[in-house]
Amino acid sequence: MTEQQPQFELRFALSDTDLRAAQRLRYRVFVEELGSDGDMVDHALQLERDEYDPHYEHLMLLDHARSDDPLEQCVAVYRLLTGETAARLGSFYTESEYDLSALKTSGKRLLELGRSCVAPEYRGGTALFHMWAGLAKFVFEGGYDVLFGVASFHGTDIDTLAEPLSLLHHRHLAPEALRVRAVEDHYQRMDLIAEAQIDRPRAMRAIPPLIKAYLRTGGTVGEGAFIDRAFNTVDVCLILETAQIPSRQKNMYIKGHGV
Repeated sequence: MTEQQPQFELRFALSDTDLRAAQRLRYRVFVEELGSDGDMVDHALQLERDEYDPHYEHLMLLDHARSDDPLEQCVAVYRLLTGETAARLGSFYTESEYDLSALKTSGKRLLELGRSCVAPEYRGGTALFHMWAGLAKFVFEGGYDVLFGVASFHGTDIDTLAEPLSLLHHRHLAPEALRVRAVEDHYQRMDLIAEAQIDRPRAMRAIPPLIKAYLRTGGTVGEGAFIDRAFNTVDVCLILETAQIPSRQKNMYIKGHGV
């Protein structure tokens, strides 16, 4: 954390400068920290971006005490796309990795979440709570039924991820009516180890914190993982029905700091 007391502001991106600040944080996390890359990554300007960015809402947590440079004040970000906007655009970002037919024909109001990250020095503090509180306000006021999006394991070595992926498959697979499936060209089966052979505590330790946070709120995963070699990740599709969020957690976030 910064030496000064944080001066947090939670809001949606309002300008090109705001969007670049979100992309700068994503560059710090996805490119510098995790070794990702992409066709539109700008290494000179240190921006992680793609063609979807202009069409999405970007929920940002700013710490004005962190820097005098507006591009360095974003310490957490979420990228959001509603089902209505996706219908106008023609697709969700997640459709580049998963067949979303089950969700798109469910009759439920959908909200896609993605490109979420938190600056390293703010992890384990209140930053994620601020983000989830703002997200909860947006979700429940907007009446969305299902939240979904891809979340990543770092690296593409399936052998090292066999146990956590198998645990997700055996214990947290989405109900069939909402079960999306990884596209065939990149499909990686997740049932790699029999459930009885999984060391559950060890497998849980290997699951990234963001994925565990969704599991605690009732989240499930789609069928199969997606190997993204350009991003140096193995992705799973998280699916969360808002009706399944435990009342205690729902109330905690609703009473938090909204946008």
